[in-house]
Amino acid sequence: MINTYNESSLHKSIKTLYAQDYNGQTEVERFGHIYDIVTETSVIEIQTGNLSKLLPKILDTLDHGLKVKIVWPLVESKWIESRNENDEILSCRKSPVRQSIYNLFDEITGLYPVLLHPDFSLDVIRVTTIEKRTRYTDPVQTPNKSRRFRKNYLKTGKELKEIISVQTFSKAEDYINLIPFSLEEEFCAKDLTGKLRSDKALPSSASKKAHITMWVLRKMELLEETSVKNRSHYYKIKTNG
Repeated sequence: MINTYNESSLHKSIKTLYAQDYNGQTEVERFGHIYDIVTETSVIEIQTGNLSKLLPKILDTLDHGLKVKIVWPLVESKWIESRNENDEILSCRKSPVRQSIYNLFDEITGLYPVLLHPDFSLDVIRVTTIEKRTRYTDPVQTPNKSRRFRKNYLKTGKELKEIISVQTFSKAEDYINLIPFSLEEEFCAKDLTGKLRSDKALPSSASKKAHITMWVLRKMELLEETSVKNRSHYYKIKTNG
């Protein structure tokens, strides 16, 4: 699946690839829902953000006896392509903003009830994207008027440039492996922050995800509290997780 693509949108590109890989039908209605992809035994949903809102749909689908796979693209690097109003390319530069696997925990705060369900899995696709922008002479407002301050460009699309890797989460160990501590060690959120900050392979933003990472893992009952020291709560990885 790792390659370079030129499709009309990030969502459409990933949906096309997964439909081919799983021999599924796209845009299928079942149980009152529209699914991105449906196979004989499962459904696949491509979601570029706010995964938590899918919980009611996931629960209903699992209740109907189908397996559920959620696919979330993690933007490991992004290029920004700017064009003028005549659709002429003005520039193409690499954005300094990077995501890490720990950004995932912002997205799944509402999904912890199903993350370890035997018929649920989550694919994190590390991707490179191209963000399309149209630049204007004067500052403009977005069509939905969401900007507090006008800017001299509008975002017009996001395309898939490259799939770097795919990481599947379907069992406790897949999540526990993201915690850089052994079963015997106890740690607090501050300790995890320090570990993530010192990992040179991660962007600096990763360390800011320590608290939400531990919150989700506690909700999944993969961490157990061991003590409170100096008002900090300490935890260990549950051996039966």
